[in-house]
Amino acid sequence: VAPPHGTGELLRAALDAGAERLVLAIGGSATNDGGAGVLQALGVRLLDGQGQALAPGGAALASLASLNLTDLHPRLAAVEVVIAADVDNPLCGPQGASQIFGPQKGASPEQVRELDAALAHFATVTAATLGRDVSEQPGAGAAGGVGFAALAFLQATFRPGIEVVAELVGLDEALQDADLAVTGEGRLDGQTLRGKTPAGVLRLAQRHGVPVVAVAGSLGEGYDALYQQGLAAAFSLVPGPLSLEEALAQAEGLLERTARDIGRLWQAAQS
Repeated sequence: VAPPHGTGELLRAALDAGAERLVLAIGGSATNDGGAGVLQALGVRLLDGQGQALAPGGAALASLASLNLTDLHPRLAAVEVVIAADVDNPLCGPQGASQIFGPQKGASPEQVRELDAALAHFATVTAATLGRDVSEQPGAGAAGGVGFAALAFLQATFRPGIEVVAELVGLDEALQDADLAVTGEGRLDGQTLRGKTPAGVLRLAQRHGVPVVAVAGSLGEGYDALYQQGLAAAFSLVPGPLSLEEALAQAEGLLERTARDIGRLWQAAQS
């Protein structure tokens, strides 16, 4: 049975359909393979020392000996590829895909070390093959390293996801006459500053002198660093001890309650 290649299959289908510009929106993923699965779906062969195809998954990259690009989809050379991501993490190291996002996907400390080493080896073989190393570029660690694969093999350009979405929805124009901006995400913490949506909204709002309030499912360690960047206030939707299932089931009511409280506070401040 062939391993699932998900995103790579979607890219191949778009290329086959004649797409001329691909926006690769990469955020949460269940992978930590440096984008190897994406590349395999697009025709790249990842081979071990015996010339056999690697098994799927990030750990298998430790056995990578060579890359065969002969069957890489031919239309990629004529297509613009844009990465839209909400993080700017590098591929490896303390801020890399494995260390930062691996535990969120269930990786143990030992597995995190194994995956980080495997991705570093993948980056070394890739640099030797292509003649350039993109593993430290912003966004290389996004979606378990899919950003790395796109930067290295698809000649993609990186753009913060908030910039792409803001253009599509006309956020900058909407902020010109706004009195208050409200933004949010699932968990507001120190990682938010590394390019996630609230940080991008905050930057845009500051250009127009508009105060920003953030609403999050939870407030994690380091979220107060956003105050130093100009955030007016942050609120958690959860009023007390709740399981994730309970919080999800009550999300609509919790959001309504928090919005009401923010509105009352804003109204009082204007009186």
